[in-house]
Amino acid sequence: MRGADRARVVTAEASAPTFWAAMFASLDNRNYRRYISGQGISLVGTWMQTVAQSWLVLELTGSGTKVGLLVALQTLPVLLLGPYGGVVADRVDKRKLMIWLQSMMGLLSLVLGVLTLTHRVTLNEVYTIAVLLGLNNCFENPARQSFILEMVGADRVRNAVSLNSVIVNVARAVGPAAAGLIIAAGGTGLCFLINAASFVAVVLSLVLLDAESLLPTAPTARARGQVIEGLRYVRRTRELAVPLAMMALVGCLAYEFQVVLPVVAKSTFHGGPSTYGYLTGAMGLGAIVGGLYVAAKGRTGIAAMTNSSFAFAAALTAAAVAPTLPLELVALMFVGGVSVGFLSKGNSTLQLGAAPSMRGRVMALWAVAFLGSTPIGGPIAGAVSEHFGGRAGLGLAAAACLAAAGLGILARRRIRTPAVAH
Repeated sequence: MRGADRARVVTAEASAPTFWAAMFASLDNRNYRRYISGQGISLVGTWMQTVAQSWLVLELTGSGTKVGLLVALQTLPVLLLGPYGGVVADRVDKRKLMIWLQSMMGLLSLVLGVLTLTHRVTLNEVYTIAVLLGLNNCFENPARQSFILEMVGADRVRNAVSLNSVIVNVARAVGPAAAGLIIAAGGTGLCFLINAASFVAVVLSLVLLDAESLLPTAPTARARGQVIEGLRYVRRTRELAVPLAMMALVGCLAYEFQVVLPVVAKSTFHGGPSTYGYLTGAMGLGAIVGGLYVAAKGRTGIAAMTNSSFAFAAALTAAAVAPTLPLELVALMFVGGVSVGFLSKGNSTLQLGAAPSMRGRVMALWAVAFLGSTPIGGPIAGAVSEHFGGRAGLGLAAAACLAAAGLGILARRRIRTPAVAH
């Protein structure tokens, strides 16, 4: 090797970030550090409420189908109004919108907690609050997803999205385990009150951000037909349409763990709320490891999503056939790891591929594919789990992931979208 070539190689190696530095690159941004700290506290409360809501409905009704209906009602507004939520996110200051909506979600959790602790809660009230939380999510989700890029810039958005997934799954590991203990000691109502208090942290983090350091996208002027405009934009952009279709398949039937795992805990392994917490916590622990790896080495594109779909299917199959609780926990750790990889790769692919003026609407469609498909998949997964067992619910999820992988393979034959490291 010539001296000049050797010098260039040495310089490139010296300037390239190490694995660990690449893993946590977005934390160099002070706004992102402040934001993710508030999110971390709030998400622990959110996962506690997720466990407590499902367990409360199971206590009130004893029906896995009713648990599935709860999840469907909370996500139905995203299916119906999600695209309009993306239009709003493109039109307004995303940070201010998030402050108001996060405050409202905290208030709803407070109301549910008071009703439960005073023994006045009914199934209809749980369902009503779930619908109101879903309405908040219609507008908060696309604003939050597209706001990440405004904090860290395009060069670090994949890393920031992956680290955010890690925080979500740290909360998934801590929140459900804590919820199981709190439910056993003080009941589900206490979980709702703790969640209400946790929203203070995320609201303060948003209020205290340095607005001058943000990179806001110019608001889109009001005009007629902007929802249709967003749909047409995605339809003619295959690099966006295919990942969204893959996410719709997986989101509809594979990410119904809040429906399937209570049945696995209660019927398959004959446990209680603490067993449910362990199952969900195991997924969270696996997702932490998977998310950190994706933050450092993750790729984007249809090829990367296809590979993740195959891995997701394999892990779910292992969970469906695990004969004992310890083996189930191990399998669910792998499920958590590959599931966060699939989400992070899909989210980053869309954020980087969408035009800035369309990013809110594209991420709203991502929320529709991920959350909005649950009103369809939640009752299906609940009914399958109730009538055929929790293992069947996990098997159904594996089949959905295989279908998404097949779609990815077919798409790659028609378009070339190589997985490019960012």
